[in-house]
Amino acid sequence: MEHPFLNTPPEPEDKGVMTADNLKAALAGESQASQKYRAFADVADNEGYPNVARLFRAVAFAESTHARNHLSVLGMLGSTAENLKAAWGGETFEIDEMYAAYAAVAKLQGNESARTSIRYALKAEMDHQRIYDATLRGVEGKKDLDKTPVRVCPVCGHTVLGDAPHDCPQCGTAGGYFEEF
Repeated sequence: MEHPFLNTPPEPEDKGVMTADNLKAALAGESQASQKYRAFADVADNEGYPNVARLFRAVAFAESTHARNHLSVLGMLGSTAENLKAAWGGETFEIDEMYAAYAAVAKLQGNESARTSIRYALKAEMDHQRIYDATLRGVEGKKDLDKTPVRVCPVCGHTVLGDAPHDCPQCGTAGGYFEEF
């Protein structure tokens, strides 16, 4: 089924800056809720409540749907090449600015758990940036990414194309635990 908002052009600028700001805030909230509910589902599964987990996953899907609708209405969905460039830019911001600042604060406050979480995310963002860069070059040459699996460490998010390493170079998790996409 084709998503009804995927090819919707953005509303004209005069439709309201406040509305656009509200949709951006809603996008952030819906995205956060989706991820939070997916994590809640994992907890419910681990505690032996598979049907509660199913409920959390269903609502997470609904929240994700809301976020995608908002993205579309905001005009934030482009061609694959444009989307790869936007994703690369987002990773660059996270690498160069966001996580550098967050790491400094966590260090200053002595929060080792936060420092580890931030370090894991920063290293994974670098993986993503490299992969997006290479993928964009292919798309600009009208070539799709090949069928090589994408594998992600479930602990730190380290992302690779192809075979998982024996052990994750960032956190040491055994490669057999990597999620395959």
